[in-house]
Parts: sequence; C-alpha cells; structure tokens
Amino acid sequence: MAGMLEGKTAIVTGSSKGIGYAIAEAMAREGANVVVSARDEAEVQAAAKRLDALGSGNVAAVRCDMRKHDDVRQLVAAAMDLGGLDVLVNNAGVGRFGTVDEMSPEHWHQVIETNLTGVYYACHEAIPRLRERGGGWIINIGSLAGKNPFAGGAAYNASKFGLLGFSEAMMLDVRDEGIRVCCIMPGSVDTHFNNKEPSPENAWMIQPQDVARLVMELLAFPENALPSRIEIRPSRPRKRA
Repeated sequence: MAGMLEGKTAIVTGSSKGIGYAIAEAMAREGANVVVSARDEAEVQAAAKRLDALGSGNVAAVRCDMRKHDDVRQLVAAAMDLGGLDVLVNNAGVGRFGTVDEMSPEHWHQVIETNLTGVYYACHEAIPRLRERGGGWIINIGSLAGKNPFAGGAAYNASKFGLLGFSEAMMLDVRDEGIRVCCIMPGSVDTHFNNKEPSPENAWMIQPQDVARLVMELLAFPENALPSRIEIRPSRPRKRA
C-alpha cells in the first residue's frame, strides 16, 4: 500500500536525531524521498542508513552547516537529484545562553546565523524549486521562546522571535503560489538540545514524535486552509519547586 507521501521529496534540516530525525522517520514511513542533514558527517550518515530501511522512497545524507550558503545550496541540490522538492522542514538550531555582556560575539553569531540566517538560506534556495512543483510546504520549527522572553535568552529569543516574523512575512509572499508556510512553536521537548540527554524522567515533556505527528497532519491538511502558526506545549508541565 502506497504511503501518503509516495513520489514526494522532503528536506529535513538538523535531522540526525531529536525532532528532526522523528520528522524524517515519519516521512520515510509514508514513502517520501528524504534528504537528511546535520553538521556531523558520521551522525547524518548513520541516520540515513536507519531511515533507508523504513519506506519505499530514497534517502540522501548531506553534511550541512546551515550558516554556510554553499552548504545549503548543496542540500537543495540533493533534493533535486531525487526528483524535485515538495517539503522543506527547517529544524536545525542551536542554543547559547547568557546575559548580553557575558555572551561572546562568536556565540551570538552562531545562534543568529544558524537559527535565522540559515533558514533564510534554505528558503531562498527552496522557493524556486517548490514553485516548479506547483507548490508545497515550508515548515519552520520555532519555539515558544519566539514569543516568551526569558533571562539569559537574548540571542535565542532574538533568533526565534525573528524566525516567527520571517515565517509569517514569507507566508504572505508565497501563499498565492500554492506554497504554504507554517511555524511550529514547541515548548519543552525531550531531546539532545543544548547537550541534554532524553530521559524517562522527562516523559511529561513533548516528545519528538509529537512534533513529527503534527508535521504529518499539516501535510495532510486540506489545500484551502493554512495553519500558519501552531503552538504546542506539554499538557501537564512539571510543577516547579
């Protein structure tokens, strides 16, 4: 039985683990061709090998630093080698935290260039390809930190506030061409983000598979409607002491 994404090609950035891998896995199981990427060559190759056995589509692995435009061009080119581009999921992100006077310029640029400029690079390269296919999806994985500032979060908040504004302006630019844009804004997710380890103790958190399910539901959404911003948070957050 053919999956719902049979014949479609998707790019998922930051997809060697966590939310990105869960999204890539869900798409592969539905028959999509999937291009996975990460900065670590070994990790992205291992992820692609696991995904390749799951569905009928092809899987390509691309080592990609989203801060480098040439890397992102190669990422989109890999999708074209699989037949075209129908879905772009911008998931890659980093977190550096600290007060403005403490944060080094290097860390500031790493956050802004990965979480915001890298998304611009990907969309800049992807939109003409999506246009060639007659439309498609751009799904940006943001954060509730894109509307809720917190102490020590100046760089991260700036990147995610910016991503939300970028997403919604871009949505207005391209929706008449059949390209739908959504920014998904999760709260606490049990992933490796910021050097943490997933743990059974974090079962109260959103799980990567929860975000993946939301992405799949978006892809199946009626064409006449566009959920352009989605917030998702734990149903029962752990109470602070």
